[in-house]
Formats: sequence, C-alpha cells, structure tokens
Amino acid sequence: MKRLLFILSLCVSTLSFAQQTYSVNGESLKLDTEVEGTLELLWTSVDGQFRYFIKTEDNAVTELKNTKGNNNKYQNEYQTTLTNLTDMDASKTKFTLFGLKQFVNKYNASVDDTYTANDGKPKLKTRLSVFGGLTNNPFVNNPDNENSLFFGTELEIVQDKAQPKHAGFVNLRYIAENDNLQYSATQLALGYRFRFINQDNFNVYAQTKFATLTNVNATYIVENPENPGNLIENEVSNTEFDAPLIFGLGADFKVGNGYITLIFDSLFAAFIDNEDNFPTDVALGYKFNL
Repeated sequence: MKRLLFILSLCVSTLSFAQQTYSVNGESLKLDTEVEGTLELLWTSVDGQFRYFIKTEDNAVTELKNTKGNNNKYQNEYQTTLTNLTDMDASKTKFTLFGLKQFVNKYNASVDDTYTANDGKPKLKTRLSVFGGLTNNPFVNNPDNENSLFFGTELEIVQDKAQPKHAGFVNLRYIAENDNLQYSATQLALGYRFRFINQDNFNVYAQTKFATLTNVNATYIVENPENPGNLIENEVSNTEFDAPLIFGLGADFKVGNGYITLIFDSLFAAFIDNEDNFPTDVALGYKFNL
C-alpha cells in the first residue's frame, strides 16, 4: 500500500507541470498558456468558471474581467483592458477563449512580422512505434512473480508543432505465455499522455490508458471442487472491455527521424487491483515520425 501511495503521489506531482504558477494581485494561480508572443493569453478554470489573463513583455499579468453591474448586465471591463494594453479596438471581442485568442493573435501579428497565428483547428501528425519488453502482469495472479515477454506497436497522435505536450495514442501489444505462467493476452488500448519535461531532443511524460479491449488465454491449477485435495487445470479464454485508467511513465530520446522510447507502464490502475507483486512492465522501442 505504501508503494502504491508513493507511485500515485509521483504521478500526480508530474502532472502539475501542465500549468505554471503566477502571482496575480496577491493571489497564487496555476495558469495554462493559450497564446505565446508579444502578449500571452493565459487562462484557468475553477469550479466551472473560466478566468482569462494577459501577460505582457515585462512579465506583468493582468486579469481580464467581465463582471455584472447592479442592472445584472455584464460590464465588459476586459474590452477596456485590452484596448489600453494594445491601442486596438476590442469592443467586438467576445469573452471566450476563442474570441480572446483571435484578438491577441491579431495584435501579436501587427507588432511582429515573424509571428504566426493559429486561429483554426490544430493540425495533427502521427508517430508509429514498435516496442518489446518484460512484464510480470501486475494485474494478474502471478504467485511466483514470473516475467513474460511482450511486443507490440503504437500509433501516437500529436499536434503538428515543434514540441507538443499532449498526445493521444492507440497501442496493440501481445504478451507471450511463460513456461511457468500459462497466461497470454492480446490487448488494444486507448490512452493519453502529457509531456511534463519537453526538450528538443528529450522528453518525459506521464500517461494513462483509459480504455482496453483484452483477449486472454490462460490455464490455472485449481482444486477440484468435486474431489477436494486433487488439483485440476482450469482453462480460461475470453475477451473483455475495461476502463481501467492504467497509469505509467515514459521518456523519448530523439535519434534520427524518430525517438528511442522507454516506458514503465502499468504502475497502478484506478479501477483494477494490483496483485501482491510490485509492478514490473518495461518496454523499449523506436518511434517513427510519419
């Protein structure tokens, strides 16, 4: 249990890198960056309420406000703030992430000839990887802590930018049967990963598999219920769909037109119990840019 709590705290702490902490009028806030440039657009969501901020070149952060007056109508203070910061008319700017993003992009492009705005939907690119590794099948009864070989392939989808932080993936892997553990499985998984260390040639990420489709073939030695004291083989063959939220950590190292990738998968799951053995599920592979 202590090991599980340690792993959980580690993964939670890594996810905190998704936001940067700012001090705004004495309030400490973790904000996401939506637009980078001469002006930066920052935002956060608290209890379903969105708050937006502008960061200037001198690192001053100003909140954009849109409060209601005594007549229960919005005051549109944010429009005055934007005009004062940019000398541009903001009267038609909507108080939405998309509307504010358009305004900030327009201003940045007007003061920086090299600025490239991205107002539309993000362009995506794919990466294909092949991998292999060892696992002790941490969510399967494995009293002797036997390791089994596995191999597979994965398609990762990322935003078409230099250093994308977010990625979705679908991977397919096959776990081979061990002489001492008659268990094999083919699993198709959908997942998400966030790169909390994201350099040109190196990145580290936390990931979760939120949906799996697994075909299992296994043979277990169990006691014969009709003849206690005698053991019989019990064969299992089935396919199951789960939403297990399996968490792991990984790293990519840029080599050539792709990455050497190392993943410590299946650290723990939110909705599947670990067995008694400490999880060992390590994969090494190569990821190609398509």
